[in-house]
Amino acid sequence: MQPKNLKRLLRALERQGLDVTYNNRTYSVRLVNSPDAPVAEVLLPEGFPVEAKALKQLANLASVRHPSGGCVCRACATPDFHPGDAGVAIGSIVETVGQVIPGAVGSDINCGMRLHVADLTIDEFMAKRDQFVEKMKGDYFFGTRDVTMTAEAMRSLFQYGIPGWLDAMLDRPTGSVIKSDLQQLAQESERIFLGGSMDGDWKLAPEELVPDSGMVRDGGLATIGGGNHFVEVQRVDKVENRPLAHAWGVREGQLAFMIHSGSRNVGKYIGGMWRDKAKATWQKGLKYPDSQIFPLSTHSHPELVASYLQAEATAANYAFINRLLLAELLRLRLREVYKDVEAPLIYDLPHNITLPEGKGWVTRKGACPAHTGQPVIIPGSMGAYSYLMVGKGNPAFCNSASHGAGRIRSRFDLNRKGASQNEAELGLTGIDCITLREERRIEEAPAAYKPIQSVIDVQVEAEMVDVVARLSPVLTFKA
Repeated sequence: MQPKNLKRLLRALERQGLDVTYNNRTYSVRLVNSPDAPVAEVLLPEGFPVEAKALKQLANLASVRHPSGGCVCRACATPDFHPGDAGVAIGSIVETVGQVIPGAVGSDINCGMRLHVADLTIDEFMAKRDQFVEKMKGDYFFGTRDVTMTAEAMRSLFQYGIPGWLDAMLDRPTGSVIKSDLQQLAQESERIFLGGSMDGDWKLAPEELVPDSGMVRDGGLATIGGGNHFVEVQRVDKVENRPLAHAWGVREGQLAFMIHSGSRNVGKYIGGMWRDKAKATWQKGLKYPDSQIFPLSTHSHPELVASYLQAEATAANYAFINRLLLAELLRLRLREVYKDVEAPLIYDLPHNITLPEGKGWVTRKGACPAHTGQPVIIPGSMGAYSYLMVGKGNPAFCNSASHGAGRIRSRFDLNRKGASQNEAELGLTGIDCITLREERRIEEAPAAYKPIQSVIDVQVEAEMVDVVARLSPVLTFKA
């Protein structure tokens, strides 16, 4: 069934320079003046808004081509598709050959999801909820956390990710990690995408974080970040795939702990630097691309492509550690308040990253890998279900899936003068949101997001993922 007023919509999009067609819940889009660019496909549930700005951003991304050689050979987007602030739509996926696009990842490098479960009932948790929340507020909001580490550990963190950091911590544990089960952390590396380790280079990290010696007290580590980032306590509400859930250690009635964060200021530093470098290396005398998205070509600057990928990996390693430490602070407080709680890791995966796949690289912006058999974590809003999925490796969508429900209302719209602050209208009735900023609660209200169930259903029907378990929110920490 076609959306209502489809012809009128397509004509309006054409007037904005877009060639758009629709078939079976999939919009195909290309810039009218870029007939050689690949057609980008967007999977959207029926009734979802079609945002011209997001379609234009995706078409722009699909048409990125370096004059020295290099192009996008495939482009698509997941159902949480919506406009991005930096000119690249959230939910975009591009496969490139001969070029990489720093701006397609942006500055929140290796933003991703992490999920733990614990054998605590909801009643057991709620009995000491206030005590637990106060301790977590201290760690997450008031700086009572201690993630001090040696200069050597910081260099290992950036260079090798979780395995290098663990080796350094085994040699000389510092901060709250002294109380951690380092053997458990080492074993859990198998449940992290790429083992939580990429080919980084500590020399590409911010200088103040990699001194020659001494101790490093990094105020960015183990922080949630703003925007849609969160730490959420959930309950395993329903298991759909019992054999797989059992293999992964997931059971109905357990508590779950979902973490959404990334590389924080390190990602901003590296992402911003490389967007500028890509622009600075553009051939003199050639017109800038209208999209202002600048690629780096392996044909003209192979050394810069290699250096960018290593810089991105350096920030990605930091993000893996950031999520690990956010989880470890929570796990230590769980053990302090509820005693013998193991809270094992189910999975940790990125959704803002460039990876070698296919003929060259696949860059995902607000979309996560969903290879065959791989766990996939898709959160809803803090008033809706979240989902633990399993990837099906659909090549039509570059083996990817959505990273959430996707925004339907901007933060500005929700906070503007005259906007409704009614709890019921915003979907905030009964929501347990732990934050120090009331505006964050409004910006991230459930009404800001698309219906997660439709996002899940359309991806299941498209054979991108299958449901393993459904998780219901209990309380959410927002910075």
